[in-house]
Amino acid sequence: MKTLEQQLGQYGLYHRSKRNVLTHFFGIPLIVFAVLCLLARIEIPIANFSIDGAQIFVLASVVYYFMLSFSLGLIMGIIFTLLLVAAQPIAAMALIPWLVIGVGVFVFGWILQFIGHYFEGKKPAFVDDLVGLIIGPLYVTVELLFLMGFYKNLEQQVNEIAGPTKA
Repeated sequence: MKTLEQQLGQYGLYHRSKRNVLTHFFGIPLIVFAVLCLLARIEIPIANFSIDGAQIFVLASVVYYFMLSFSLGLIMGIIFTLLLVAAQPIAAMALIPWLVIGVGVFVFGWILQFIGHYFEGKKPAFVDDLVGLIIGPLYVTVELLFLMGFYKNLEQQVNEIAGPTKA
């Protein structure tokens, strides 16, 4: 398994344009939210209770983030849990509104992603490595933390791998 720095640095190679990163600040959370809305309708009964697909997705994702970094895993756990809570009312809607919102938000999030990659002039990271799909939410979170002045050492390590950002 690659280290946190390797994962973020590799992902960062595809995200050096500030305009691309900006579109990702909106696009990636929208995509994650939409996926949670859609997966939350998949109920899996276990003994006397049930778990849904969104809860499994959040659990698996957060476990992976914890394997990369305890502190970032904790932050991602909070963010994903908030998105999960927000997705539950959407998942409880009737079929058509649920699908329109879930699929609509998903498509809009991806449109933002592809606009960003147009500015970047590079394909999305997941095209070369599917792990990029799970690293994306972590990447935009750490980029926001970098802007707020946190994780300076990690920022330096990521930039050493990915190179400098451009306008």
